[in-house]
Amino acid sequence: SFCEELVSQGILKQLTAPIEGMVVKEGSCNYVAPQGISSVVKYYLQQSDADVFYEQHVTHIFLRDGKWEVSRKMGPPEQFDVVILTIPVPQILQLQGDILNIINESQKQQLESASYSSRYALGLFYEAGAQIDVPWAAQYITDNPCIRFISIDNKKRNIESPEIGPSVVVHTTVSFGSEHLDSDPVEVQRLILSHLERIVPSLPKPVSIKCHKWRYSQVTKAVPNCLGQMILHTQPLLICGGDGFTHSNFDGCIDSAVSLAEAVKCHL
Repeated sequence: SFCEELVSQGILKQLTAPIEGMVVKEGSCNYVAPQGISSVVKYYLQQSDADVFYEQHVTHIFLRDGKWEVSRKMGPPEQFDVVILTIPVPQILQLQGDILNIINESQKQQLESASYSSRYALGLFYEAGAQIDVPWAAQYITDNPCIRFISIDNKKRNIESPEIGPSVVVHTTVSFGSEHLDSDPVEVQRLILSHLERIVPSLPKPVSIKCHKWRYSQVTKAVPNCLGQMILHTQPLLICGGDGFTHSNFDGCIDSAVSLAEAVKCHL
């Protein structure tokens, strides 16, 4: 039902572009977000009528007079009736304040058992009219120690336009990500580009390049014995969820979101 709604709104479309090396499960249907996956999040935020504040780096959570006082890197602390954490599980355990004593030993062991893969993503951006002559829109690579996935992103999204330059997105392998997790970003970018040149030697020179490190890329082991969420404190409610409590795909995120919503509704 979630996919149907997003398709009806034009936020998702059925994937029709050729993807080499993709494992297709029988009976499954694959979708693409033409305006990027952030358009899915923006759609739900608009439906909620919530006031959203970005780039608020939470550092501490304290219990003050029956409310949660949340401190952040910049700006004064604020108080809330309910706090929902959907950050990667290791970052929940890095929060300071009363939350350290609120998480009991059993929950701490469960949270500590979650694990994530790490990857780098490289974006290459080209001038309008640049030609990328490959027969695929995206390709999974199985025989390279550095690169796992390459996407001609505008082609994959089926939004090719003479006014907008093409872009290429490269994802590294899990092993490369873990091996170079704390390496110099300039050196990491150079390594990825050298492998990319060997795989797709016909690529033109990009106008700009962006290298991004995903320390917490995909969940390799979810928090055990949790159905999409974990209540850390009841009154006031402090609850955590996200793909770390299910699995890292759209369905996993939806499963956790529904589970979180049901738990929060019971406390309103």
